Formats: sequence, structure tokens, C-alpha cells
Amino acid sequence: MAFPGASSSAAGYNLLHPLLSFIINIMMFLGNTVFIFSMLCLVDLDDYASTVFLLGLIDALAAAPAGELVAQIPRPAANKAEATATVDRMMRFLASHGVVTCSTDEGAAPAPDGSSTVLRRYAKRPVCRWLSATNNGEGSLAALAMFGFQQPFLNPWQHMAEAVLSGGVAFEMANGMPAFEYMGKNPQLSALYNQAMSQLSLLVCRKMLEGRFTAVGGFDDIQVLVDVGGGAGTALGMIPSRYKHIKGINFDLPFVISQTKPIPGVEHVGGNMLDYVPSGDAVFMKSVLHLLDDDDCVKLLNSCYWSVPEKGKVIAMEVVLPATPETTQAGRFPFQFDIICLLNGLKGGRERTEQEYARLATGAGFRTPIRSTAVFGAYWVLEFIK
Repeated sequence: MAFPGASSSAAGYNLLHPLLSFIINIMMFLGNTVFIFSMLCLVDLDDYASTVFLLGLIDALAAAPAGELVAQIPRPAANKAEATATVDRMMRFLASHGVVTCSTDEGAAPAPDGSSTVLRRYAKRPVCRWLSATNNGEGSLAALAMFGFQQPFLNPWQHMAEAVLSGGVAFEMANGMPAFEYMGKNPQLSALYNQAMSQLSLLVCRKMLEGRFTAVGGFDDIQVLVDVGGGAGTALGMIPSRYKHIKGINFDLPFVISQTKPIPGVEHVGGNMLDYVPSGDAVFMKSVLHLLDDDDCVKLLNSCYWSVPEKGKVIAMEVVLPATPETTQAGRFPFQFDIICLLNGLKGGRERTEQEYARLATGAGFRTPIRSTAVFGAYWVLEFIK
């Protein structure tokens, strides 16, 4: 399984923060290669990118000078003149890396010493659509970038060597508990994570529905589709909206389901996926298997096996590793995401090759060979047929 793409090298926060590298690769596959270079610089500035999103500067852009951008910041600045100068410096940095455009008005206002001044106006470039908080419902990377720069997910890097030498999980060493338990006790962080995953699901699932998997009839023979670990139901809600004959069952932990909103064509069901899976013609899972160790993967897939009829299937969307490391930017992407799994100790989870997923599927009773279809980047749809 190869991942063609442009090669690139970079140095930055811990030799390039993997989550930001993950974002960089997604941007590249969306056709915005210029964004790569700006983000390589942003990682050196720690949470600079998070600052841009928190201030709402990307969404405020409309050929505006810095002073007008400051006026649109939700919280008023204590010193407007100082804030204007600071925002201007931030925006011209982004302009120098092609994230925004910059035009100038010569002599717009005289300086105190009588010399001429330059008023810089900034406007969005196409890449900004993926950094918008809304992006018209097409999915956004803004929340993911903000989530990656939260201090609890930066601190584990300081414990990586200790985790290697003494065993254990870097995130737990840094924060005193597993990642999902920590988020469960921090509602704001949990909400940001859910927002990031929901927006990423919109982006990735839209690519799936517009791509080859759908074109060859991947959903055609399904009447009831169960989304395991479906969260808010974002991904599942997109499928019945295009396939009116499909009834969706969004299955997740009870506390997750308790926070969901009604979705047309979708029933929300609470439970533990390692105990059972609701019955349906097919089971859909996005980025679930990579959270689990091999034993739990087989246990979950076996539950799925018994929940679907003969010739039913599991549709798993996952980041898939190439069999051997590749030096292209595209080839690096899945390995970078694997480091995030390693750092945060997600129940022994990891990214896997297609062959490793095939072994898990056959271990749970599914047929060989499995079917694989590229979505975009290193995201693939894997089909396990009963």
C-alpha cells in the first residue's frame, strides 16, 4: 500500500508536533500545499496557531486592516492601539507564508513625525476555508489545531524518554491519569475534543461519500447501518441524508449518547462496544480500531460478526500504515499519527498496516481477502465480509 505525495522535511517543536504534522498532511491532500510551510513555522511558536483561532482572526477576515480585525474580537482589548499593532504583526506573518493576502494603502494616515505610513489590509486565501470555525458545514481543522496545542497534550513530550526507559504512558506520567479519563474530568477540553472529531468526521466522510467507495456501491445493499463509537452521530447523519433507504443506529457509551441531539433517520443507542453491538446489515466504524489493542480489536470485531447477517460487513475507516516506512510527506502521515497513539497510550492502540487489519478480521471470523478503498491521505475504507 503506497502513499504518493510530495516529499518535505522540517524541524520544529519536538522535530514537528505530530498532530500539527497530521493537519499539514490533510491540508496537502486538500490541495493547499502552501499551508505546509506556514504551519511548519507556526509549530515553532508553540500555541501561536491556537491564538489565531481563539481570537477569531481567520473568520473575521474580509480585506480588513488590523484595526477592524481587533474590533471583531469577541472580548474587547484593553489597549486598542497596542492590540492593533500586535494583530498586524501576526497577520503579516501569516501573509508572508501565503495563508492570507496583504495589500497596502500608501500614506493612509501620517505618522506623529509627519512621515508617511502604510495601512495593510488582509484577506482570506482559499486555505482559510479549512481554518474557519464553520466552513459551511464541510468540516474544519480549526478545533483540531486548537486541541493539539492544549497544555495537557504538550506536557507528555517531556516524559517520553521516561516512558521508554521505565515503561508506562507519557500522558499518564504528565497528567496523572489516562487521556480519556482526564478529558472526562475536564468538560471544556472534552467539548473541544468532541468538536475537533466532529469537524474532522465531516471532512473525511464527505470525501468518502464523494469518492470511489460510494461510486462502486459501498452502501447500496444496506438497510440498517450501525455506527459503533459514533459520538454525536456526525458521520452517520451524513449517510442516511444521501441514502434515504438506510436507517442509522448511532451506538456509543451512555454518557456520550446522553449529550446527542436528534438526527433524522438516526436512532441513538447507548452501550459498551466491547460487550455487544446492535444488529444491522452492516457496521460502520471511523477511527475506532486504532484506539484498541489487538485483543480488544478481535473482541469488538467478533461482536460485529455476530451482529450482521451472512454476507453482512464491517466498514472500517482508518489511517493505514504502509508496510514499510516511506519518506514522502504522504507516507509519513500515518506514522506521525501513530506517535500520537503511542504518546497518549490509547488502550494499547496503534495504527496498523492493511495486512495487520486483515489478520484481526480473520481472527474474528470474517472472510479473506478484505477489501480496501482509498479515501484521501492515509485514510482508507476497509471492508470485512461475513
